[in-house]
Amino acid sequence: MGVPFEALIPYAIMLGMFGLTGAGLSKIRHMQNGGKRARHSIDQWDRQMMDRDRRLTGYLRGQTDSVDAPPGFELNNPWRASCSPNTAWMSIRTDKEQVESRIY
Repeated sequence: MGVPFEALIPYAIMLGMFGLTGAGLSKIRHMQNGGKRARHSIDQWDRQMMDRDRRLTGYLRGQTDSVDAPPGFELNNPWRASCSPNTAWMSIRTDKEQVESRIY
């Protein structure tokens, strides 16, 4: 006895929805990467360069061949410094100063 074709319709709908979802997700990731393929095995150097490219071009995967940085790039520093109003900036003590402070 064969399988009636009506029983295959739900499977076709589920297969179509999974395919549509996968294709949509792939297209969104492709657009988020600026039309480039996704990166794999990104180390700290790659993250640092991607952050620099984002600050230069505005896109995570964007690159530019311009010699001059865009205006405002000198103020766009990746190093964050925070200091609460109750603490003062402290200088780094040298090894000699640390030894002297232990002796006295």
